[in-house]
Amino acid sequence: MNRRTALKGMVVAGATMARATSARAATRAAAPADAVGLLYDATLCIGCKACVGACARANDLEPDTSWSNGLYQAPLDLNARTKNIIKVYREGANQSYMKAQCMHCLDPACASACMLGALKKRERGIVSYDATLCVGCRYCEMACPYNVPKFEWAKLNPRIVKCELCRHRISEGGIPACAEVCPRKAVIYGPRAELLEEAKRRIAEGGGKYVPKVYGETDGGGTQVLYLSHVPFEKLGLPTLGDEGVARRARTVQHAVDKYFIMPAVLYAALSAATFRNRKNAAWRKPPEEPQP
Repeated sequence: MNRRTALKGMVVAGATMARATSARAATRAAAPADAVGLLYDATLCIGCKACVGACARANDLEPDTSWSNGLYQAPLDLNARTKNIIKVYREGANQSYMKAQCMHCLDPACASACMLGALKKRERGIVSYDATLCVGCRYCEMACPYNVPKFEWAKLNPRIVKCELCRHRISEGGIPACAEVCPRKAVIYGPRAELLEEAKRRIAEGGGKYVPKVYGETDGGGTQVLYLSHVPFEKLGLPTLGDEGVARRARTVQHAVDKYFIMPAVLYAALSAATFRNRKNAAWRKPPEEPQP
């Protein structure tokens, strides 16, 4: 096979790949039929943090007591020992609590960035983690728009730590520990479709108490953890992402780069030019043949 034939084959293959990538980029992810999730209602949360301790116990996490001099569990944010955290927002007379954990996106950026599928949407749409496939690249940390995955820097055999919706409890017929212990039912668990319906019902019957929006219905392409609030969601620390998922945007950009296999074709041309130049230089350096006697 000569170089012209090889280059032609690469261009044809590139066009095929580009069409496939374009189709994936244009397709918006939908919730799996069996998708489950959480609905957090900020108007009901009293900031007791029972969910934080229950999450740690249910997931065998070492308590984070670094900010209490070892006296009690008091994490300031999600970290390698904390999968679920309650934060507080205050501005003048306005106050609200905020529960932060993995959002279990319909099109998760962390899974899209993971090279080997250590992070992936598996049963019930839960974005779960397989440590046996993780190489510790931490691309998931950089990709997540919610700043959720955390790396165990202090361990010799580190893992990525993030909420997996207590999937071990769900598989045994239970529910996530945070939803089980909440005394005010500020966070509830169930099928995503039912949670979304419940959230819209509360807004309709709330008499203007709520921001008229369910965060996570379409934000960032949609999530399986949904929010209701009486203050703007950005005040709670939730990013303004629009309706398109981060992973989908990334695939669109990648498609533009790979369209018609331009980059590989350019690389092939550069390598061919370098090979030709090296051969020419090698011929120039070749010592002249000695005359035959």
